[in-house]
Amino acid sequence: MTKPIDFYFDFVSPYTFISYQQIKHTKFKHDFKFRLKPILLGGLHNIHNITAPAFIPAKAKFMIRDCKMVSEKHNISFKFNSYFPIKTVDLMRGVLIAEEDNISNLYIDKIFEAIWISGLNLNDQAIVDKILKNININPKTFFLRLANQNVKDELRKRTQEASDMGVFGAPTFLVNNKIFWGQDRLEFALKESLK
Repeated sequence: MTKPIDFYFDFVSPYTFISYQQIKHTKFKHDFKFRLKPILLGGLHNIHNITAPAFIPAKAKFMIRDCKMVSEKHNISFKFNSYFPIKTVDLMRGVLIAEEDNISNLYIDKIFEAIWISGLNLNDQAIVDKILKNININPKTFFLRLANQNVKDELRKRTQEASDMGVFGAPTFLVNNKIFWGQDRLEFALKESLK
């Protein structure tokens, strides 16, 4: 019996996309249970006073090459988004709405694909609206629901709870109360789940 693995994510992180694709395509996917935990990475960084790699020129330049190298190693379709960083506050709140509507997996798949495979500018409302329509979500209704203070508070609460658990970045895997940070730590999380 494997232990569930909590997967803390934000669409803004290319490494999180790579991890998500690895989770989806792992040959052990039927043996492990992943619980998707949406957070706001920027909020988490603020709590821990962390400067994101995107805002450190040398790290940002390295990250582009590194993500391409890692995705190629794992045979993952990947295109570094030229509009990076994408503002994901509403997109992450959207995960909460998608959870309510029981379409979170579809929603998460399509948003990740739009950013990190198609390279679309999800800072453009018209593009987001088109993606939502393609998965049978009414954009107007969707964004009205996102504006609800309860949804905003819930994402903030989940981000704070992640921080309280010791999570400081994305992707993070949490299993058996142990944190494994980074896309290259998936195999360690899988091993821990078997204990």
